Amino acid sequence: MSDAIALVTAYPTLLALWGALALQWLLPIPPHLHPLQVGQQLASAIAAKVIKSDDSPRQQQLSGLLAWCLVWLTPLILLICAYQLVWFEAAFHITLLWLALGWRETSTFSKQFIQAFNREDKTVCRLLLGLRINRQTDSLSLLGLGKAAAETLLLGYGRHVAGVLFWYALSGGIGALMYRLAVTLARTWSPRHPGYQYFGLPAVRLLAVFELIPLRIFAVLICLGRNSKAALSGLASQGENWLLPGPGWLLAATGHKLSLSLGGPAIYHQTKRERPRIGGKIAPAALHLAQIDRIANTRLLIWVLLQSLLLILFQGTV
Repeated sequence: MSDAIALVTAYPTLLALWGALALQWLLPIPPHLHPLQVGQQLASAIAAKVIKSDDSPRQQQLSGLLAWCLVWLTPLILLICAYQLVWFEAAFHITLLWLALGWRETSTFSKQFIQAFNREDKTVCRLLLGLRINRQTDSLSLLGLGKAAAETLLLGYGRHVAGVLFWYALSGGIGALMYRLAVTLARTWSPRHPGYQYFGLPAVRLLAVFELIPLRIFAVLICLGRNSKAALSGLASQGENWLLPGPGWLLAATGHKLSLSLGGPAIYHQTKRERPRIGGKIAPAALHLAQIDRIANTRLLIWVLLQSLLLILFQGTV
């Protein structure tokens, strides 16, 4: 017993990591009660006040950058100040990492969607997707639903788990939660929305910087195992073809590993937009979505184990 207590006190960041992982599975936060929803609502309200239709594109981008700094830097300063007052450091990091992680949320979506997709229930599939992406889903066929779900699953696990774990390793619970807030702002102010065409560009570009390394690491992990040669080859040939560098690697690695057809045209707010086509030629079916879910979860478990080992090694040298 004393050895276990000594291990906990010696490695508080490791305790926080596993404590938050257990907590977000045992005590999930309902989406409508999540604190990040406050940030999303605040971001929408600020955008409504700031955006002026007669502003030039450059002025709108500057407004978007200033609004992003206001919404993002304010909680960062408050969290840094609060950190100076905490007595139990591990509890502070556990709480913030618990709020930042979206592993169970993504896994729940995966199971619900695969079940509905397997019975070809397009109504439920469209509803589930509509809650997670900015694209229009009411006219998507089964083919379109499968491709959209595959992309949503990959980016969900990449951004809500791999990216969060990466920033936790670098800057603790504060870094993990601030990264999730950056993800939320990029989605809320997506340039795909007609009103945010220029205003939302800074949020997307800043997120692209934050997620570049973690999503690429996750993409390389996905390449490992069966069909690794094809996945790495696809990564080299198409990884830079996507609209954003981090997601591009993730989609290319998975698309070539499973020979799945990803990307292509998508409709955003009544406007059809062309996107690069990535991967193979097979349209994602329920079986392929289950494969993506299994591969992603397996690689994330490897990530957690490797990160735990690194936390022990680095804390042991302090």
